[in-house]
Amino acid sequence: MNEAETRAELIDPQLKENGWDGKANADVKVHREYIISAGKIKATGGRQKPVIADYVLSYKGTKLAVVEAKADELEVGEGVAQAKDYATKLKIEDTYAANGREIYHIDMESANEGLVSNFHSPEELYNKQFPTPNKWKEEFSESPYETKGGTMGGRFYQEIAVDKTMDAIAEKKNRVLLTLATGTGKTFIAFQIAWKLFQTRWNLQYDGKRRPRPRILFLADRNILADQAFNAFSAFPEDALVRISPKEIRKKGTVPTNGSIFFTIFQTFMSGADKDGNPVPYFGEYPKDYFDLIFIDECHRGGANDESNWRGILEYFSPAVQVGLTATPKRKENTDTYKYFGNPVYIYSLKEGIDDGYLTPFKVKKITTSLDEYTYHTDDNVVEGEIEEGKIYKESDFNKIIEIKEREVKRVKIFMDLIDQNEKTLVFCATQEHAAAIRDLINQYKKSKEPDYCVRVTANDGELGEQYLREFQDNEKSVPTILTTSQKLSTGVDARNIRNIILLRPVNNIIEFKQIVGRGTRLFDDKNFFTIYDFVNASERFKDPEWDGEPIEPVETDPKPTNQETDTPSEVEEDKPEYEQKSRIKVKLANGKEHFIEHNVATTFIGPDGKPMSVQEFLNSLFGKLPDLFKSEEELRKIWSNPVTRKILLDKLSEAGFGKDELTTLQKIIDAEKSDLFDVLEFIAYSVKPITRETRVASAQKNIFALLESNQKEFLEFVLSKYIETGVEELDQEKLPGLLELKYHAVTDAAEKLGGVPKIRELFIEFQKHLYSSKIA
Repeated sequence: MNEAETRAELIDPQLKENGWDGKANADVKVHREYIISAGKIKATGGRQKPVIADYVLSYKGTKLAVVEAKADELEVGEGVAQAKDYATKLKIEDTYAANGREIYHIDMESANEGLVSNFHSPEELYNKQFPTPNKWKEEFSESPYETKGGTMGGRFYQEIAVDKTMDAIAEKKNRVLLTLATGTGKTFIAFQIAWKLFQTRWNLQYDGKRRPRPRILFLADRNILADQAFNAFSAFPEDALVRISPKEIRKKGTVPTNGSIFFTIFQTFMSGADKDGNPVPYFGEYPKDYFDLIFIDECHRGGANDESNWRGILEYFSPAVQVGLTATPKRKENTDTYKYFGNPVYIYSLKEGIDDGYLTPFKVKKITTSLDEYTYHTDDNVVEGEIEEGKIYKESDFNKIIEIKEREVKRVKIFMDLIDQNEKTLVFCATQEHAAAIRDLINQYKKSKEPDYCVRVTANDGELGEQYLREFQDNEKSVPTILTTSQKLSTGVDARNIRNIILLRPVNNIIEFKQIVGRGTRLFDDKNFFTIYDFVNASERFKDPEWDGEPIEPVETDPKPTNQETDTPSEVEEDKPEYEQKSRIKVKLANGKEHFIEHNVATTFIGPDGKPMSVQEFLNSLFGKLPDLFKSEEELRKIWSNPVTRKILLDKLSEAGFGKDELTTLQKIIDAEKSDLFDVLEFIAYSVKPITRETRVASAQKNIFALLESNQKEFLEFVLSKYIETGVEELDQEKLPGLLELKYHAVTDAAEKLGGVPKIRELFIEFQKHLYSSKIA
């Protein structure tokens, strides 16, 4: 029997016999072909093969075991490795391999394994995992997830995060930490936790009789994050949700109390004053035990820091269960956060997210210029300030200590020429003033006719900036297309369709770097990768061993002197205007000097673990390998030189999943948009550097035009101009009539000038042999 027959005729009856029968017991569920991950994203727009478990066994709402099935003709051991892998992913303690003849059981907790006569019953597995009865655990497990009629489903890791948190709450832990990579849906997880608590009427005041709805607080450090969370919780009854704002508090004269789920920012809770104008934080108007549970969003940014003002809020509401949400594993920069919350109950890393197909892969273009550093020259003009002769001004000095407009103009022109100007892009600048200058330069250089093509979104832009951001986040709108910012958008902003990230300022630490990269990793339709344009060497952070992975214990060091620079990210209260120092040195380069600023672009392909990959490795990870349709570079060249055999090859590639759109995407990935598709295939298969179509024509035209009459030469010059402009599709036989009509208005006129239709067809095929006849240096 094959595997499907083995499952239906042998394994299904065995499971049923051992109690795994949902019809006989409503607490039992057997999930068949349970999708663990959707499959890693391919640049072609598809995905690699999804990861699917044959069976996942649940009892009382808790997933207890995995079963990996194999055909009865195979040994049971063939399924053991997969069974362990699936159980590891799903954080399940018991897993089985089965072939209908034998059952192999693995206890992932004790590492005991071996053949067993039967599957364990639901009660056996449940009691094994939960030996001590827990009322809340059972109620939480039995409370279903909210799916909004099936339109909102959880991913496997989100369900694990929710379940681990609910287990911690049931066990009366009052500090819980979740560490999940940016873009994996921490707000969705918080929503599901709150939903289960709300539906089961869990609360800290429960005395065995009275069960009011819990009071839950979602605490963020930026209004945009609090607003996003408020909208994400829309499945709750409208009267249960309360958005706390200073304006509403002042209007009503007191903090709001009529609701169940409250949303606010730290800055709002810290504001407030008594009748004499003395600072009295608003949070103090609530009783200390008012909230049953508090979510602290982006908790690594200071909420748990002993010196932080935010810590006062958390200590005041210390009776509440506090759930920290962070994207950052344990590092020296956030030791206090982990000390406060303890080790995370669940971790899901960036690498896992990309490998599972829930985050978008990316590549890096590292751009250097001859003006990355500057030393004053006497022919340059110091417009403002006093410059220090002989001093080397470095990246960290530009746009904070010294400004050179020509340098910024050059950088803008470089990245605007490199990106697709229709794609949504974030540009990170040194200061808010720098962000305004870059905005204006982009709008001066853009191809778009839209006045709001590029806008600035910083603290100083206030409500107008928030409006720009909302419009940018709206995937139905294409304008604004580019946002410039300084600090405000480095964390927490959910804009899924970002295709480019431009770094024009240094990134001071690995935490901030991961957050910025996370702006591009969110999934969106047809978004198969994104690109980081790095002008400041920030991509060196990928070499940091702390780029990704499990939390590690930081090395304890002596505290730095107070006057020493620190690598810890600055805390920027983006909801307050940021006033920047205006006294900077401004230099104008000598006349014409800006035209001699040189630049170099190096493309690096980054694996999900942050390690550089070869182009072939990167492409294989996104596409899979090209099918074996040609045996050598010479054979590929011969096939491509003839329109007939070229079409056959392209049809075969399309059948294998490498159609025109996929090959065009490949061109973009390897920066070969101006090259021939032949160059793309040659590069992938044989690592030959692509050349432009224009270079190919220039190199081959001597052989092409040899022995041709003037009319024939004129026609082929026209064909080659279209080839350079559009690509190899202009050389298809089907295009020939259209080219003749475009050039001569009628095929009959063309035939008269070029010696007849058979002669034209021969000319059109023969010249292509010269175009692809040999390698071009």
